Amino acid sequence: MGRSDERLTGSEEDELYRHYGIGHGNGNGRTDARHATGERTDRDRTDRTDRTDRTARTGDDAMVRHEESLRVGTETEETGRVALRKYVVTEDQTVTVPVSHEEVRLEREPVDGTEAEARPGAMGEAEHEVTLHRERPVVDKTTEAVEKVRLGTRTVTEDEKVSDTVRKERVEVDDPQHALPRDERRS
Repeated sequence: MGRSDERLTGSEEDELYRHYGIGHGNGNGRTDARHATGERTDRDRTDRTDRTDRTARTGDDAMVRHEESLRVGTETEETGRVALRKYVVTEDQTVTVPVSHEEVRLEREPVDGTEAEARPGAMGEAEHEVTLHRERPVVDKTTEAVEKVRLGTRTVTEDEKVSDTVRKERVEVDDPQHALPRDERRS
């Protein structure tokens, strides 16, 4: 009850006994003068305590009130699959390569006197050959490993709000003739 530090008046006590259908006092459901004035005897306190203890132990007159509450957790579910696939593409690539070649050039130099004496000149036809060279681009292809690629996962945590409806039981006294004091009406 809501007022544990206050005593019930005789009329409040009678009203409670009538409401629960329990007789007290002289055995016929009436109170004697001591009860009407609010006086309590040791016997009255013992009777009421015994009745209360029996009710609490057996739960015969008790009602259990229930409420639902939300229990929120997480579970892992598959959201899809990702495959790593390798394929070949071609692209045109242009590279600038410096190439060189030889060209013929006629070089003239005068013969000095000692060289002219050492080579007496004979006149006639002669031929001299020079081999020319040039560079040309050569393309060769090689395959080399450049990087490793793999699939990995990372966990991203986000806050998500969840809502649901929960039920509660309420307890009320449904007897307009025997109303409880105000602070005992709701639990």
